[in-house]
Amino acid sequence: MTLSIGRLPHGERNLITDVPGVLVGHATVDRDDCHTGVTVVLPSGSNPFVDKLTAASFVLNGFGKTLGLVQVDELGTLETPIALTNTLNVGKVYDAMVTYMLKRCAEDGVPLRSVNPVVCECNDSRINAIARRPVREAEVMAAIQNASDTFALGAVGAGRGMICYGLKGGIGSSSRQMAFGDTVYTMGVLALTNYGASSDLRVACLPEGLAASDQGSIILVVATDLPLSSRQLKRVLRRTSVGMARLGSYIGHGSGEIAVGFTTAPKQQDGDFCIQRVLREEKMDLPFRAVGECAEEAILRSMLEAGPDRALDGTPIPSLREYLHSIR
Repeated sequence: MTLSIGRLPHGERNLITDVPGVLVGHATVDRDDCHTGVTVVLPSGSNPFVDKLTAASFVLNGFGKTLGLVQVDELGTLETPIALTNTLNVGKVYDAMVTYMLKRCAEDGVPLRSVNPVVCECNDSRINAIARRPVREAEVMAAIQNASDTFALGAVGAGRGMICYGLKGGIGSSSRQMAFGDTVYTMGVLALTNYGASSDLRVACLPEGLAASDQGSIILVVATDLPLSSRQLKRVLRRTSVGMARLGSYIGHGSGEIAVGFTTAPKQQDGDFCIQRVLREEKMDLPFRAVGECAEEAILRSMLEAGPDRALDGTPIPSLREYLHSIR
């Protein structure tokens, strides 16, 4: 289904991986009553611990169990890939990310005595037997090895067991292009959607009873090659809430809304100093618009690309395609 959201043009793939160097990989677990997985965003082709990218995070509502954001906000840098999974698998995925970084740094001859993996979660316990915690090191390594600039959306990876507005949710992504003079930059968003009350969704008339209240979580990963400071990135991350609000979310008490993002724009080392080119503040309207459009479309695509499913108790989980007749 073709979407027409906002004013700005899409990138080539309409994915977060339209930002050069960014890759995304999934590993999905579908066995017995385990329906879950892990999704990994690799920020660049280089060792992220050596080439630390400028980064930031923004917690709109903190009902979540994310690891690694304290240091990201303190130092304004990212030093590992970003992993997404279910709530009770955060610790196992964190441990696997440490193992991956130890191996990566050993291969590059880089001593590693401390590292700050970023792991984010949503709770998929209606569809997945979450207490069994089946996402382990093998799944994390598989997601990293499978990472590509093209990747599936919907009920895959970390999105396998997610529910959004009472409908099947999962992984969504979108990108926008931004022109400054003769140079075109890209903004991309990857969304893990597991939130929302059915009556709030503005793009379809849903029957009562699918999701009575806004509970769950949404994780939004933002990537860009636009030169921004960590403070400017945080300002951009705040605007992911625009995409959520345009679809109808009121940011419920029982839901966690968390965004983490980075820029791949290079920095130069000059002795004791770091030289970083950043966008002028009065030019920030364009990235604000871009990330809002990306977030809205990524959330919609997470539902449009996911087919119908069933909860562990047998309750049907419909697909948005069953109700959506037009998108304006």
